[in-house]
Order: sequence, then structure tokens, then C-alpha cells
Amino acid sequence: MIEPQPLVAMIHAVPAAQRIAAETFTREFPQATVWNVLDDRLLHDARAAGGLTDALRRRMLRLIGHVMDGGAQALLLTCSSYGEVVDTARALWDAPILKSDEAMFTAALSAPHRRVAVVASAPPAVPAAVTQLEALVPAVRPGRPVDILTALSEEAAATDDAEAAARHLADALHAVGGTDVDAVLLAQYSLTPAGQALAALLGVPVLDGAGAAARELRGLLTSSGRTAAPARTVAP
Repeated sequence: MIEPQPLVAMIHAVPAAQRIAAETFTREFPQATVWNVLDDRLLHDARAAGGLTDALRRRMLRLIGHVMDGGAQALLLTCSSYGEVVDTARALWDAPILKSDEAMFTAALSAPHRRVAVVASAPPAVPAAVTQLEALVPAVRPGRPVDILTALSEEAAATDDAEAAARHLADALHAVGGTDVDAVLLAQYSLTPAGQALAALLGVPVLDGAGAAARELRGLLTSSGRTAAPARTVAP
């Protein structure tokens, strides 16, 4: 049954992701009622333990169970660390459960892009994003491989100015020959504010995870989403 104001839960590991996801859903999926849950100790505890432990995975699943028991009709996990428990969660609950960047990667691979760039400002985000993207290729575009370029700019994480962050990301892309790409994918929610400026600098579409997730869930949960225009990217 399609609800007029579907309840969408979001589980976050950092406050910045909560703010950015909320702002994005207000713009892209205003019909949704958003329920935010924050575990701001998760990444600290994972680092202290040397990675995700069985106890931390159970903790993640308990949080997912909490929002599902509370009536959530869909769930967005804004931290890539939660990707490890998504398959288990999908087997336990019927509601749509999205990994942080899953919708963005699917949208990018569904387009006729031959070469895409993945950009980040934190080193762990790069391999995590590439692994997810490559895993989706056989299912989304069988027989049509895509070239993936990566660029890292830790300077982009050191500024609160979106245009400055975009310039740092563009410089990092130029340094690795990233001017010849069909689209750019932002590997972190924290980079979303820089998307529009980065698109203007590079002259190619820039996709962000929060926006893609909002559009994906809008299409699944609302009648208007079923007839909405194709997914929008940030374009120059």
C-alpha cells in the first residue's frame, strides 16, 4: 500500500550525514516523514576494535530492528560500514533497505557512462566505494564494463566552504587525468554540498548518494514517484 507520507528511517554514524541527508530529502522527497537514528560511537568503537566485530554487527542489526519495529516503511543506512549487515537485514525485513551509495551507483551504471570517477576526502571511502560499484556491474550492466577512476583530496575535508571543497576535488581529479570522464560520483555524504560547484568546474554530471537514495525511495513509496521524471543529477 502506498502511503501519502511514508515513514523513512535513516541510521547514521556521523552527525554531518544526518544533516545532509535530511536537507536532501526535504528537497528531493518532501512527502517523506524522516526518522533519524544516530550511533555516533560506532566508528570509534570499530577503530578501537580493529574493524567490525560480531558484537558491532549485532548492534547494527538491533538498531535496524528498532526502526522496523517502530513502523519504518524504508531504511537508508548513511554510513558505508552498515553495508556489511544489509544482506542479513534484507532477509529479516521486507521493507526497502538501502546502503549509503547503492542508489547512486545503480543510477550511474544504468546510464550510458563508459568512464566514471569516484572522489573522496577520506582514504577509506575510496576502496569501499569502488568495491560496491564493481560488485553491481554484472547485475546492472552485464557485458558492459565501466572504467573507474579514483581521486582523493584530504584538503576537501579541511574546509567548510563548498566551492573550496569543489576546487580541491577538481584539482585531485586533474592530477590523475580525470578530465575525461562521463560522470563523477561523490563517495561521501559530507561532499554533497560541493556537488553543484564541482559539476560547474568539470562540465560533467556529479551524483551524490543522498539525492539518489531519496529519488529511489520516492519512486518506491509514493504514487507520484512512479510517474516522476528520470533521476536528476547535478549538472553544469
